[in-house]
Amino acid sequence: MSKLGSYLKSKDFRKTILLAIAAVIVLTLVAFFSLDWYTRHGSGIPVPKLTGLPIDKAQSLLKEQGFGISIDSVYVADQEPGTVVEQDPDAGTNVKENRIIYLKIVKNKAPIVAIPDIIDAPYISAQATLSNFGLKIGDTTYKADIARDHVLQIRFGGQAVQPGTKIPKGSTIDLVLGDGAGASEVEIPDLVNLELDAAKFALKGSGLVLGTITWQGKITDTASVVVVAQSPIKTDSLTKAPIGTKVNVTVSQNKKP
Repeated sequence: MSKLGSYLKSKDFRKTILLAIAAVIVLTLVAFFSLDWYTRHGSGIPVPKLTGLPIDKAQSLLKEQGFGISIDSVYVADQEPGTVVEQDPDAGTNVKENRIIYLKIVKNKAPIVAIPDIIDAPYISAQATLSNFGLKIGDTTYKADIARDHVLQIRFGGQAVQPGTKIPKGSTIDLVLGDGAGASEVEIPDLVNLELDAAKFALKGSGLVLGTITWQGKITDTASVVVVAQSPIKTDSLTKAPIGTKVNVTVSQNKKP
């Protein structure tokens, strides 16, 4: 038998193996308890609640308890500038002394944004777009237009503004929307000297209705009569009439040259 084989079966070898295992166990326990002591596992200083506090008060509180501070800023509409809105770690978390506490506070001045182009957009789409730009909708008024609930005009500070106008983020703008009814009044067409069929077509295109037809003189061919008078008629003082107004006409036989 070789010397190595004899040694592996000896008491000295078994004793060496046992001592090595014991040393590993001891070192593992020492490292575990040392790390637990070093990191103060299960102990520490609870982080105070800082959200909602003014930054100067939050800083004083953290300094008293031995914490470090890192501050960043963000704009939040309707929040008092200088107020803490976020903290990391959260309130109540146990941390070691001198730990850096990260805070976010509200900026003193709102950033500037350009009003997006929402002209002719549906109200719901315009609302989502403005929200993405950090803008809010105030009053909505309606104007006669065939495009129902579509944006016709943007107003800010009581004045009409164009898309691209730069205003503070978080601002409120007003919108003028279409009521879907179109114009309530239309231009009165001039029907005199038009053939009756052409006059009917002109009235239909204007949103007006043919009223009473008065036949003047001898009519031999109803297909070739012309309008010689109408009521209401377009004048300097009267140019428009409500949609659906009846227009009475007087026709006579068209005399061909």
